[in-house]
Amino acid sequence: MSQPKQRARSSQDKELRKTALLDAARELAIEQGAREVTLTAVTARVGLHASALRRYFESREELLLELAEHGWDEWRNSLVNGLGDSRGLTAGEVATIVSDSLERLPLFCDLLTHVALSLEGAVRLERARRYKTAASVAYDAMTQALVDADAGLDHQGARTLLSAAMSCAAYLYQLSRPTATLRQLYAEEPRWAHDALRFHEQLTTLLTAVALGARQNASNA
Repeated sequence: MSQPKQRARSSQDKELRKTALLDAARELAIEQGAREVTLTAVTARVGLHASALRRYFESREELLLELAEHGWDEWRNSLVNGLGDSRGLTAGEVATIVSDSLERLPLFCDLLTHVALSLEGAVRLERARRYKTAASVAYDAMTQALVDADAGLDHQGARTLLSAAMSCAAYLYQLSRPTATLRQLYAEEPRWAHDALRFHEQLTTLLTAVALGARQNASNA
C-alpha cells in the first residue's frame, strides 16, 4: 500500500484528489460490486488516510451517489448517440437501442439498485436535491430524444419506456452477477441460469413489450 499523501492545499489539488477518490471507488465497484465498496478500501487505493476522505465526501453513500450522478450523464450520452439520426424505429429497434445504452454501463445499472435502497435517502437534503436535479435533466433529455426519433412514442410513452428500462436493468443486472453459491446452483440447474444470465436479451424483450404498449396508447390518444 502506498504511503499516505500530503493534504491537498489548492482548490485544484482538492479537485484532483476528489477525482482520484471517485476513480478509486469506480474501480472497486466494477471489480467487486457497489455493495462491497468501503471507505477504507477507497482511501487505501488512493494512498490517503481514511479520515481524509471526509474532507471530500461525508459518507460512503455520498461517494457512491456521486458516481450514480455521473452515470446519468453517461446514460444520456449513450442513448442519444445510439439513437443518432434514426427515424421511424420499430418497437424492437428502439428497445434494442435502450438496452444497448444500459449494457455499456454496468456500474450504473448496479448503482440504480443502491440509489433507491439506501444512497439518496442517506445524504443531506441539498445533496439529494443535486442528484435528483442531475437525474431529471438527463431523463428529460432522453425523453425528448426518444420522441424525436419518431418511434411512435409520445412524451408519456417515452417516460414509461425509460422508467421500465431503469427498473428492469437494475433488477436484471443483479441477477446477472450471481454469487459463488448461485453459480454452483446454476451449474447444477442450468434452466435457472438460462433466465438469470441473459441481461441484454431479457431487457430487450421486456422493453419491446413496453414500447409496443406505449405506441398503442399513443395511437389511441
